[in-house]
Amino acid sequence: MKIHCIQHVEFETLGTIVEWIEKRKHSLSTTHLYENQNFPSLDNFDLLIIMGGPMNIYEYENTPG
Repeated sequence: MKIHCIQHVEFETLGTIVEWIEKRKHSLSTTHLYENQNFPSLDNFDLLIIMGGPMNIYEYENTPG
């Protein structure tokens, strides 16, 4: 399975989910929004994980992505 992770801030990581992915021999790709990286095509993954961050909904003007 091809898994993609969207990471909003550097310190909000997948943690032990990476071990689960590796143990099952799935592939993992990541988009780091804090580095202004582009999203992959929807055809490039089967499962999407979206990580959170410290931002709140009212801060949308100050938060990229």
